[in-house]
Amino acid sequence: MSETRYALNGMVCTIDHLASAAGVAMLDRGGNAVDAAIAANAVLAVTAPHMCGLGGDLFALVHDGNVTALNASGRAGSGADPDRLRAEGHDRVPAAFDIRSATVPGCADGWLALHERYARLPLPDLLAPAIRHAAEGFPASPLLGPAGDFLGNLAGAGDFAAMRRAGDVVRRPGVARALTALGEGGRAAFYQGEFGEGLLKLGGGEYAEEDLAQPNADWVEPLSAEVFGHRIWTVPPNSQGYLLLLALEILAGLGEPGDPADARWAHLLVESARAAGHDRLDVLHETAVAPLGTAAARRALIDPERRSPVPDAPSAQGDTTYLCVIDGDGMGVSLIQSNASGFGSLVFEPNTGINLHNRGIGFSLTPGHPAEYGPRRRPPHTLCPALVTRPDGTLRTVLGTMGADAQPQILLQLVTRLLAHSQTPGEVIAASRWALATGGSGFDTWHSDTVVAVEEGAPWADGLRERGHAVESVEYGTLFGHAHLIDVLPSGVLAGAADPRALIGAALGR
Repeated sequence: MSETRYALNGMVCTIDHLASAAGVAMLDRGGNAVDAAIAANAVLAVTAPHMCGLGGDLFALVHDGNVTALNASGRAGSGADPDRLRAEGHDRVPAAFDIRSATVPGCADGWLALHERYARLPLPDLLAPAIRHAAEGFPASPLLGPAGDFLGNLAGAGDFAAMRRAGDVVRRPGVARALTALGEGGRAAFYQGEFGEGLLKLGGGEYAEEDLAQPNADWVEPLSAEVFGHRIWTVPPNSQGYLLLLALEILAGLGEPGDPADARWAHLLVESARAAGHDRLDVLHETAVAPLGTAAARRALIDPERRSPVPDAPSAQGDTTYLCVIDGDGMGVSLIQSNASGFGSLVFEPNTGINLHNRGIGFSLTPGHPAEYGPRRRPPHTLCPALVTRPDGTLRTVLGTMGADAQPQILLQLVTRLLAHSQTPGEVIAASRWALATGGSGFDTWHSDTVVAVEEGAPWADGLRERGHAVESVEYGTLFGHAHLIDVLPSGVLAGAADPRALIGAALGR
C-alpha cells in the first residue's frame, strides 16, 4: 500500500530512497526543483542501471509559472544503415547485443540543458552524491541484486560480477569518473572524453566524432489538453505523450466514467486508450504533428458497453525511471529517464562500464517510413512525463511512470482517479491497474492483437470479459509501471506518493 506523504517546503519522489534523499539534500542547501531532480537522477544513474543511466535518454517538463518541455533523446549515428539491417534479414532493429539499437545517449545533455536554464547550485555539487555512491559503493536493490548472475557474463559489466542479491555492495568506479568529468569539464569531457572515445571504438563506424559533438537536448513546445477542469501537459513527438492527451479527450466525451471499482470504468478507459493508439506505429515519428484534433472521430469507434472493433495495437513492460520534484517556491519538475528495456541493449561501454540503452528499437525498417532507422534520426519514444495545471495556470500535479508502451495507459488511470474521483496520491498510486499487453517485450503493444492485463486482485476481470475483452490476470509488478505523483493541495501543502511496486521508492519532503 502506498502512503500519502505531506510536506510544506518541498518534496522529491523517486524509485530509490538514496536518490530521493539526494534531491532533498539539494533543496536543503538552497537548490530548486531542477537542482533536486538532477541530483536524484544522477544517483539513479548509478544505483538503477536496470532502469536508467548515462547511457540512456531523458525528457522533462518544468513549471515555474510557465510550462517548458525538454527533449533530450539521442539520434542515430551517421553510420546508421537500414539497408544493411534488412540485408541481414531483420524486420526490426535488433533489441539486444547490437550497438545499432543505441542512439547517442541524451541523458547528460539533458542535465546540462536543465542546469544551464534553471539551476542554482554548481553542477559538481549536484553530482557529488552520485559520485560518492559510485566510488564508495551502494547496496543493490531487490530488483537489481538478482541480475548479477546474468550480468557477470557480459563484456564490460564487471561492476556487477560479484552481485547476487539485494544488499550486496556494488561499486562503479568508471561511472564515478564519467560523472566527475561531466561535472568538472562539461559536455566535451563526457561525450568526447573517456566515454565518448569508448563509444566510437565500440560502434565500429556506427558513430562519427561529429555525432558526439552535437548536443541532443532541445527545448520544445509542450502539448496540452483541457479535461476534468484542468490542463494536462506532456512532451510532443517523438514522444508518445499525445496518446495520454488524446485518450483523455476521448474519455471526456463518453460521459461520467463511474466508479473506479466498476468494470465499466475500466472498459471505458481501455477503449479510449485503444482508440487513441491503434495507429501509433503509422503516425508517431520525430516530425509528427500530434493528432489531437481527432478525438471525436475516434470516440465514434467506441461502444460504451462492448469491446469495439478498433484496429488493435500492442504494449509490454519496459525499464525506465520516473521522478518528480516540487520545491518550496512552487517550481515543479516532471522528469523521465530510461534505458528502454531492462539494461538496454546489454552493450556496455568498456572504459566506464556504462550500459547503453536500446531506444533504436523504436525505429521502423519499412523503406520510406517517416520513422525509418537512418543517420541522425530520433526514434519514436515511449517516454511521456506529465504535469497538471489549474485553470489559472498554477501548478497542480507532477506525475509519470515507467512502463514502455503502457505509460499513457497508466497515466490515463492515474489522472482520472486524481481529477475525476478526487482520490489521494496514495490511493491513486496504490490502486490496481490494467495495461494492454501481448506477453512480449513491452514495446510491441502496437504490433499485434492485445489482451487486457489486469493486476491480480483487480475488481474488473469478469466484467471486462463479459464486455468482450480478452483478459489476463498478471502478478502485481513492473508491467504496470513505477509511478510517482506530487499534488499541490489548495492549502499549498504538498501531498505525494511513490510506487510500492518499486520496493525501495520514497516520497520524501522537507
